Amino acid sequence: MLRNGLEPWHLIVVAIVVIVLFGSKKLPEAARGLGKSMRILKSEAKAMKNDDSSTTASAAPGSSATPAAPEAITPSDIKTSSEAVTEEPASTAK
Repeated sequence: MLRNGLEPWHLIVVAIVVIVLFGSKKLPEAARGLGKSMRILKSEAKAMKNDDSSTTASAAPGSSATPAAPEAITPSDIKTSSEAVTEEPASTAK
């Protein structure tokens, strides 16, 4: 029954239905958008692959180099909005 599911005439019928539903003016815009999204997807996948390979290469087995821990933020480092408003910039102070 599903032995010859997609024959050439099936594709022609699907193409005609798509053209009738979306119109000939919308199809080039849709193809452009699909092309842009495919290029973005490929570039992001390539960037992720490069990041993974560079991370793997830098963390070779047997190396004793460990990444440095980020500095902790203490409550005294955080300024409230009232403190930020009352301070004068260093360039205007006399």
